[in-house]
Amino acid sequence: MAARCRLAARFHHIHGANIRLDASHTQATRVESFANGLCFSQEPLAPGQIFLVEIEEKELGWCGHLRVGLTAHDPQRLEVVPEYSLPDLVNLGDTWVFAITRNHNRVLVEGEQAQPRGRPWEPFLLIERVRIPRDTLVGRSRPGRYSHILDDLFKMNVLPATARRSRIGVLYAPQPDGTADMHIVINGEDMGPSARGLPTSRPLYAVIDVFASTKSVRVIPVDYGFPSLQTLCRLVIQKHIVHRLAIDGLDLPPLLKSSCQHE
Repeated sequence: MAARCRLAARFHHIHGANIRLDASHTQATRVESFANGLCFSQEPLAPGQIFLVEIEEKELGWCGHLRVGLTAHDPQRLEVVPEYSLPDLVNLGDTWVFAITRNHNRVLVEGEQAQPRGRPWEPFLLIERVRIPRDTLVGRSRPGRYSHILDDLFKMNVLPATARRSRIGVLYAPQPDGTADMHIVINGEDMGPSARGLPTSRPLYAVIDVFASTKSVRVIPVDYGFPSLQTLCRLVIQKHIVHRLAIDGLDLPPLLKSSCQHE
């Protein structure tokens, strides 16, 4: 699954007319207007595999935010990439998209009580039988004087879901009846099953609609099983510093230094 996860942690070369991808296909930016910002994962997702993005840039003056979901349509077989995920792509069928709002994103199952924000920090997020390291799922502020305070707010998920640096992911969890539930994860918190009855017999691609006030997003790779060497180095370095601003003065390779500051 590890090799497939690495492939899926990029954007597909098929995308909306206003999207520009960077050379690594991990950053998607809407260069004009507020629409035609549809993106897809490069590969179909495996069961329980999360496609995670971070909001990198916002644009004032538009109403609406990022939209995420899943589709059973192969992007390469679309005659034309729809202008919007909602309603255009959804109207093609076999597509499930969730519009992210500033606050009210959690879907309560019948009989479930709303969970209070700021619950005790757990190292792993459990969704059905899926177990994901929570550390990568949570947004990070840019290094600065008050970044440690903002990082704690991300951990408690009390900042708006649409805030810059928030991390939002989508996955599907197989069910005993052969279908799957779609789950949205915001800064390490599961928002509940936002769609049910998805067909697991067909490949499911992640859908990211860089819509309206969301201007640019970046794919965040998630380690499953054994963490990568870069992740292990980052965790050791972060454990021994008081503040992320101190990383600037360390003699580290630029890529590792950037990872320590922003991951």
